[in-house]
Amino acid sequence: MASQGSAGNVISAICNVFFPGLGQLVQGRLMAALIFAIVCVGGYALWWMVIPAIIAGIFHLWSIIDAATYQDNS
Repeated sequence: MASQGSAGNVISAICNVFFPGLGQLVQGRLMAALIFAIVCVGGYALWWMVIPAIIAGIFHLWSIIDAATYQDNS
């Protein structure tokens, strides 16, 4: 990816709207993608407990922001 706000980051953020972690996967960050996906899917699956669903929602929003602001330092 080029820089923060680049077209690649915008596409990654849009991917995260539909499935958390997909944007990180598009950027090539496998561990971040797995962590966001597991926490969000697990939290949404436990929606009836309320607190895990709130945590999942926060992580989902965080994954979108993380993909949009990612800067490759290599």
